[in-house]
Amino acid sequence: MENIEKRIYELHASMCKVFSNPKRLEVINTLREGEISVGELSKRLGIPIGNLSQHLGMMKERGILNSRKEGNVVYYRLANPKMLKAFDILRETLFERISREGALIRETKK
Repeated sequence: MENIEKRIYELHASMCKVFSNPKRLEVINTLREGEISVGELSKRLGIPIGNLSQHLGMMKERGILNSRKEGNVVYYRLANPKMLKAFDILRETLFERISREGALIRETKK
């Protein structure tokens, strides 16, 4: 049982590495709209296709994204919509923290 628990922690940490890069967070947020081609993602996010492909590959390897190929075009989508719940909860927590810190700064300036 202990080995299974350790393996789950390892997988969890590996998946969380996706959240450590702002560009990958942008990818997740953009894919909430649904499946998008690599070219369209590149345009929307202003990321060169070569760099974007590295991020997408890493995210696919960690089970965050799925892809399909149609001719020469590769499309990506979120592997599990629950990923958006995690993304949104982290953002909410961040906004709450920013709000508290902003209120504290305003109080300090009085």
